[in-house]
Formats: sequence, structure tokens, C-alpha cells
Amino acid sequence: MNDYGLWLPGSASTFAEAIDGSINLVHLLMLLMFIGWGVFFILFLIRYRQGAGRAVVPTGFPKKAIPLAMIAFVTVFDGYMLLGHTLPFWKHFKRDLPTAEESTVVRVVAQQFAWNIHYPGADGIFGRTDPYLVDEQSNPVGLDRSDPVAVDDVTTIGQLHLPDDRPVLIHLTTKDVIHSFSLPIMRVKQDAIPGMSIPVWFVPTRTGTWQIACAQLCGNSHYRMKGILKVETAAEFSAWMAEKAADLAEEGEEVW
Repeated sequence: MNDYGLWLPGSASTFAEAIDGSINLVHLLMLLMFIGWGVFFILFLIRYRQGAGRAVVPTGFPKKAIPLAMIAFVTVFDGYMLLGHTLPFWKHFKRDLPTAEESTVVRVVAQQFAWNIHYPGADGIFGRTDPYLVDEQSNPVGLDRSDPVAVDDVTTIGQLHLPDDRPVLIHLTTKDVIHSFSLPIMRVKQDAIPGMSIPVWFVPTRTGTWQIACAQLCGNSHYRMKGILKVETAAEFSAWMAEKAADLAEEGEEVW
């Protein structure tokens, strides 16, 4: 599948169909409105044109029928898009979160100008973090390794590994300014707000490697705030996590 098309980019999540369908419907109905208003405008130009020996007489045209029809069309269209598409999808995306047991849970901590990824390890529990322990080179999330449940936690900078065909639940936050976590291929975009942990979820449907982007101007080096999203098979993801766990056990510290 081509990830860079003439219209929308390729898709790799279960959300793509609903979002792309809404986008296509909006453009289709906007096209119909454009054609309708264009025909209406041309009819006016022809019917009420002024020429030599001919005065403009603005009578005989239905003054209310067409405007009322256009208003009704816009009202029905907007109501349908809001109640039929936007609100149901927004509820599904924001309220119907997968449980930790059925999903891959990850913390993503944004900062100028990097994406810090934090996995809970084999125990499925995130270790304690402390802002006083933050070291931009060796410990950017401030993970407290003295916490027993933090011993097996895995962290990376700018490398988000995920298994396919399994819900992903990301807890998104930031250490400094507002950033915007953007995965176009997954149709995911969410602002990261200082002091807040915002859940974001999706289900990858195919393997591949794509870019994590920041869609919010966040400083003078915003252009280089990039990361790598790598969706793998379940076996490949498990092998990658096992490799990281082995590195931690062997070296007794985080491997970056």
C-alpha cells in the first residue's frame, strides 16, 4: 500500500476508515454546495443582466425558495456531520478506552525537542518517576530505579515500538511547552499539555516504519522534533522487549 497518495496518505489503523470517510463526505458535500451556488449565481447573471435598451427588472425570480433550500441543505448537512459522525466517533475515541490488560500501554513524554518513550516492562506497572532525577542524556523521564517496579521498565528516545493488531493505549504528557503528538498514518493527533496526562488509543492494522511528528510549533528547533514509529508483529515486539530487558539485567542500568 502506498503511504503517500494524491489524496489522503495510506492508513494503518482501525480509525482511518471512519476519519477518511468523514473527510471524503465533507468534501463531497462542499462540492455539491459549490456547484449549487455556482448554478444559482450564473442564473442570476443571465436573468438579470443589463444590456443596451434593457433595464434590470428584479422580478419573476423566486426570492425565498432557493435561499431557504440552501439554508436547509447546510443545516441538515451540518447536523448530520455533527450528530451522525463527529460526536459518535469522538465518544468512541475519548470514552471507549481499552483496558490495560487488553492493550499495549506506553507513556510518551514530550519535550523540546524529543519524544521520550516509557514502557512498563514485564510486570505491566510503570515505575515511579521524579522530576529531580531527570537527566537529559541518561534519564530524561526521571525514572526512579530504586523503585522495585521500575527495575524492568524500558525507555527510549524517539523510538516507539508497537505490536500490530492489538490496541495501543498511550498516556501523553510533556515536560515543558505544548506539543502535538501526530501519527498521520494512524490518523492520530493529540496535543500534549504540561501537567496533564492525556490518553490516546488506536489499533495498528499493519506493520511498517513511519515518522512521529510534532504538529504544534514548539520552539526554534521544532523542525527537528521527530521520532520513529515501528509497528511489528507480536513476536518481533516481544523479542525487542526481551532484548531490552536483557540489556537492563546485564548492565544494571538503562540502555539508550
